[in-house]
Amino acid sequence: MSDAQQPAATPRFNFEEGEVLLLNKPLTWTSFDAVRKVKNTLRIKKIGHAGTLDPLATGLLILCTGKKTKQIDQIQAQEKEYTGTFRLGQTTPSFDLETPVDSELPYQHLSEADLLAALPQFMGLIEQTPPLFSAVKVNGERAYEVARRGDAAEIKSKQVTITTFELTRVALPEVDFRVVCSKGTYIRSLARDFGAALGVGAHLTKLVRTRIGEYKLTDSLTIDDIQALRPPRPEGETDRPPRPRRERQPERRAGLEYYHASTTAPGAEGAAPEPAS
Repeated sequence: MSDAQQPAATPRFNFEEGEVLLLNKPLTWTSFDAVRKVKNTLRIKKIGHAGTLDPLATGLLILCTGKKTKQIDQIQAQEKEYTGTFRLGQTTPSFDLETPVDSELPYQHLSEADLLAALPQFMGLIEQTPPLFSAVKVNGERAYEVARRGDAAEIKSKQVTITTFELTRVALPEVDFRVVCSKGTYIRSLARDFGAALGVGAHLTKLVRTRIGEYKLTDSLTIDDIQALRPPRPEGETDRPPRPRRERQPERRAGLEYYHASTTAPGAEGAAPEPAS
């Protein structure tokens, strides 16, 4: 972030009156983790987010505080832009890295022309079935809760709109992409369907949300920026003893046991740090 983009002193913001805060969500954090962290750090009474990001996605998470929480539905309805990476030739039950590979198929016969020819069928108004590992409700229960028990459930398809679906890098088995889409589009489902159309399977290995409507990731704050905005303790609280740190197990809470195990194994890159309270 350049000097011109650095957050100003705390008086620039009036969180209790209402602000639309753009946050760059860290990897492995749930959207709830991010809301809780900002709420506790800035001592905000009323705060919510305008559109969930999966734990294994990063990028733009919009937080609304105070009276601006009334704008959450309006912001959520705006089109979204994502960039990321598909891995061809392998599938996973969650369509991303949350679960281990469950099938492999050869992909070496594919050409870039084959990939480009498959794109048009995913443009415009299309039918898409959300992943079982998602927050959609099945008989009053979140689908991911059903999935993590190992149970099956029928997820209904729905119509979504994809206005842009382009490949920005082809280095098989990896393919980088950019997507502009409507509310409710699952990029993990797009990975599954794109791989199925090519006959080789695919799953999502990286996802970054870069824009929601006119709000851009390039204008967002990091968690460190938020930490720098922490207000001083109210008078009379300075002598209070610190609360004992509560041990958290975010892997289980977020359903990321496999991801954490695979990224902390010998020779693997470590996972991103977990959120502190």
